[in-house]
Amino acid sequence: MMSLLKLNKEITECRKCPRLVEWRERVASEKRASFRDQEYWGKPVPSFGDPKASLLIVGLAPAAHGANRTGRMFTGDRSGDFLLAALHRAGYASQPDATNSNDGMKLQDAYITAPVRCAPPQNKPTIEEQKTCSDYLKREFEYLDNVKVILALGAIGYVAISKELNVSPRPKFAHGLEVELESGAVILCSYHVSQQNTFTGRLTDEMFDAVLERAKELSIKKL
Repeated sequence: MMSLLKLNKEITECRKCPRLVEWRERVASEKRASFRDQEYWGKPVPSFGDPKASLLIVGLAPAAHGANRTGRMFTGDRSGDFLLAALHRAGYASQPDATNSNDGMKLQDAYITAPVRCAPPQNKPTIEEQKTCSDYLKREFEYLDNVKVILALGAIGYVAISKELNVSPRPKFAHGLEVELESGAVILCSYHVSQQNTFTGRLTDEMFDAVLERAKELSIKKL
């Protein structure tokens, strides 16, 4: 637990990627009109959840006016609304919605992280930025020693995990894909919970609920 807290503190102080630093701070200064009275976080966003979790959820990067504003992953935007409501239905989250980092949200047996910790322009981090940030994800894998299922949200999260865990050959990303690791843990893939996917019906509540149910089944099998 202490190691994760120290790592998260280190993450929030990172300034390694000039483009991301400039962007996240500019967004936090200029703000969106609907949030003009709020103070933005404007720093790298730490991971959060249960350090003894069996389920590790890996996204992409903080949203400019979501986590970059609230300071907590998947909090304050439509992607977070979809994800956390589903986690609550599945018994992983203490409440169905999250508006800010002090709203009382707690995760049980789940931990949320991302391969990139700063909000990138157009939600597109460069390959070099992903590489620079990868050490944080690698160290989290070392500290999260009870993980049985790694839920990859989208292809970028899946590729990032596969690289860190040396998955080779790497099966092509697909919704529902399962990749068993040498450690016995399983990578489970889902379409990202982005507004683009959920509003168009590419990813529905029922589809994502089924993924979380499968994650529970796999966790039990790996006990």
